[in-house]
Amino acid sequence: MRNSSRRALLTAAGTAGATALAGCAGALLPGSESDAAGASADDPVDRTGEATVEVAVGADGGFAYAPAHVRIDAGTTVTWEWTGNGGGHNVYAVDGSFESELVVDEGHTFERAFDTPGTYEYVCTPHQTRGMRGSVEVVSAGDD
Repeated sequence: MRNSSRRALLTAAGTAGATALAGCAGALLPGSESDAAGASADDPVDRTGEATVEVAVGADGGFAYAPAHVRIDAGTTVTWEWTGNGGGHNVYAVDGSFESELVVDEGHTFERAFDTPGTYEYVCTPHQTRGMRGSVEVVSAGDD
């Protein structure tokens, strides 16, 4: 009887673990879903024509930037603002051109003006393996 109880306990634990992982899959892979209009979360949000653009740090359960990908005009300033969710985050350019501090506090901001056209990819270094990444696509006036 002892072995059957152990098997039942292990089966229950395995089922609970699989169920928990299935429920968390979306949280572990932010940006993996498409919205109702068919646009992917990896498509840039068009913010051309705006002088400043805000991006939330620690959005969607604490492990995403929102919007993750933006398209802006050259000369636009992007301001990242921490939500206080998901622990310590930073904004680190993959090419090393900019980097914020590692911060936990809600309301902290980091900003950068983008003057040169191109695509600037960035990650949260502690959470990049959880998919916390973003990009700023900078276009010249009239290129959009």
